[in-house]
Amino acid sequence: MTNALKGHIALFVAQIIYALNYSIAKDLMPKFIGPLALVFLRVLGAGLLFWLVSLFVKTQKVEKKDMVKMLWLAVFGVVINQVFFIYGLSLTTPINSSIIMISNPIMVFIFTLIVLKEKITGFKISGLLLAITGAYLILRYRGNFEVGSETIVGDLMTLINSTSWAIFVVMAKPIMLKYNTVTAMKWMFLFGSIYMLPIGLNDTIHTDWGAFTKDAVYATCFVVIATTFFAYLLNIYGLQELSPSTVSMYIYLQPFLATLFAVRFGKDSLTPTKVFAGILIICGLYLVNMKPKKREI
Repeated sequence: MTNALKGHIALFVAQIIYALNYSIAKDLMPKFIGPLALVFLRVLGAGLLFWLVSLFVKTQKVEKKDMVKMLWLAVFGVVINQVFFIYGLSLTTPINSSIIMISNPIMVFIFTLIVLKEKITGFKISGLLLAITGAYLILRYRGNFEVGSETIVGDLMTLINSTSWAIFVVMAKPIMLKYNTVTAMKWMFLFGSIYMLPIGLNDTIHTDWGAFTKDAVYATCFVVIATTFFAYLLNIYGLQELSPSTVSMYIYLQPFLATLFAVRFGKDSLTPTKVFAGILIICGLYLVNMKPKKREI
């Protein structure tokens, strides 16, 4: 199995986790826990797990100049990304949040073109358009997408989250090529935990933990362990082996996978439109990963 294939598998598993997270995280807020408290738990919990893992795997010494870069990467990839996604989700609907996240790969394409000077091919543009179309078709028929005064703040926060993650994916690529996943993540989440102290500690302390049901506890553990620790681990591993554009494109699998889960649990039905949309997404991912043949001279 090649490293590139392992990277694709890691990204696919991460999207399964994210697809489940939309509804799980939404059900927690605000009934059991506030958004800032949930983000604080995510960042602190994942940080502790990354440092625990670092005791059992080989890590590298980080150069001072790279430590400064990680300080900034923690702002975009951990704090802004987490706070604006969770807080935005608490103020909007899962369907709005999912559709707005479609913008992420477009932003990554633009940033990679400007920052990394990555070549944008016809295959990539075609794949992006196909995946956007497929994701939109699925999301459009899953629920009502409506931007209005009641959801506008949450929608804008989700858009900021999407932009922040795009910046992180592009800017983190050089660091991820230099250091292994655990080395980079343990420092970024340490910095992220420090940033989150003044933001989320107060809400966390004043959370009514006694009101948590067994399901709420399980859901919180899923958000911290699966959606944060494992998903970041898988995404960063994928970023080490694949391009930022490829990593971001996998977001289009989320609505398709979420639909399959809903069908499996009897909450949705599989229609020809959804099957067609899924095919478009898969074809889009394939095209983005195609490399143009070199002309023989």
